[in-house]
Amino acid sequence: MGMPPAASRRPAGSGRVRAGLSADRARAGLGALLRRHWLLAVLLTAGLVLRILAEAAYRPALFFSDSVRYLYLSGGNDPLGYRVLLKPVLLVGNLDMVAAVQHLLGLGMAVALYVVLLRRGAPSVLAALATAPVLLDGYQLQMEQSIMSDVLFEALIVAGLVILLWERRPRTWMFVAGGLALGSSATVREVGQILILPAAIYLFVAVRGWRLRLRQAAVLAAAFLLPILAYCTTSLAVNGHFRLANQGTNELYGRVVLAANCHALKLPADEQPLCPTREYALKLGNDALVHSPQSPLRSFRPPGHQASAIAGDFTHRVFWQDPLAVFAAIGRDALKLFAVTRVTDAGDTPISRWQFQTSYPTYQHASLQTVRAAGQRYGGGGPTVFKPLAVFLRAYQLDGGYTPGPLLALTALAGLAGSIGVLRRRPARGTDPARGTDPARGTDPARSADAARAGRPARGAERDLSAACLLFFATAVILLLASDAFEFSWRYQLPALVTLPPAGALGIVAVISYLPGLRRGGTGRVVTAEAPIEAEHTSAAPGGRT
Repeated sequence: MGMPPAASRRPAGSGRVRAGLSADRARAGLGALLRRHWLLAVLLTAGLVLRILAEAAYRPALFFSDSVRYLYLSGGNDPLGYRVLLKPVLLVGNLDMVAAVQHLLGLGMAVALYVVLLRRGAPSVLAALATAPVLLDGYQLQMEQSIMSDVLFEALIVAGLVILLWERRPRTWMFVAGGLALGSSATVREVGQILILPAAIYLFVAVRGWRLRLRQAAVLAAAFLLPILAYCTTSLAVNGHFRLANQGTNELYGRVVLAANCHALKLPADEQPLCPTREYALKLGNDALVHSPQSPLRSFRPPGHQASAIAGDFTHRVFWQDPLAVFAAIGRDALKLFAVTRVTDAGDTPISRWQFQTSYPTYQHASLQTVRAAGQRYGGGGPTVFKPLAVFLRAYQLDGGYTPGPLLALTALAGLAGSIGVLRRRPARGTDPARGTDPARGTDPARSADAARAGRPARGAERDLSAACLLFFATAVILLLASDAFEFSWRYQLPALVTLPPAGALGIVAVISYLPGLRRGGTGRVVTAEAPIEAEHTSAAPGGRT
């Protein structure tokens, strides 16, 4: 008889041994990954626990007045791109699943920011700390638990910024994908249209050569406009208007009425009814001045059905007669983000709208009956609250479970300081920014070697680090100011959680790279803007440090 096949001569259980070894290697790899990124793992775990508590405390998801129009396509002042998330989730799940998906988006944003910060040279601890606000902030948790568009808006911003910053030298596909993500944000919240500005600023800084800049700018603009034009075209076919939202009111009316003393200005007789007393304007507040039936803007009925045109003329007239008062009001509201405590000033949208309550909250157009009917239609049941968890979440949110204003101020200052580095001169044309050499000219690489020994990036990499910092910082400043120009609301400050902390982290790394006295030397990890993770692997070799 012939010899048995080789496979039949293998010892019994050898397959199980190999499987066991593979499992051991996988566990060892996971353990090494957790040790390297331990702080992110801790923060992610804490964020996950908080989200599970929010999901268990309030069922179905929390409602606000805007939630109804997102679900039923009723009229409103904002675009309805949020339904791109709502509709498919509700086809396979219920209202509870919508909140769960939004909680996953919150966790995903933190991971995406952490990875891109590592790729851009931030130490793992600093990168993890930059994700703490989006993971642990109580106002972020409350919004994720609500049927509201804000979380999707944040996620699209993060997606766009992460794609643009994925490599030091952004490629064409990055401008396409990043532009699509940022442009799509405008179909969720109209203020997203402003995001073309920070993206264009980054392109101007990150791309070398005017011809390439112009080509990439055209690509970015086309990608950014594509989702907006697609939305407006659909709106034209369905609703008869080619715009993101059928506002029907003047969104700046509340801002100018509260900021300027319209009684002291020259107004035509037909516009004077639009000027309420100061006391009445403060009683209504900015939001109600625009949307409430009690507002002069809503009750104004001039002859000839010209209410909208007259209201628009009134808003422009008040603004141009006292622009300094309007700009000063916007500036004061912008600084509220950095206040020690979160409070509501006279005329502001009540902050209680964005705080956890110990009973199921109701609002105009979002009564208990409305929520109950939505739960029956889409699944999730009637409005219920598990009070012990609700009490805990409210106490957590109000008693320190939010990102402190002074901390956001520090991240803003660090982001500003780091962004200034883009003003530094570029390396000579033809020089490899990462190596400091010119292959064609055979430039002496001594400067690059000195930079590497000092534990810092070379001149070109330092500037690229500042460019990445600038993108986060400019996005935060431009977006927050644009939102505050219409109305201050703590809801509209949430994008600061995903822009200012990353800007601050990159700004700290950039500032350290500029200051010789703060640079690390010896065998420290070389912080580069190109491949910090690979640098960590090489430093773990014998004689190095992990």
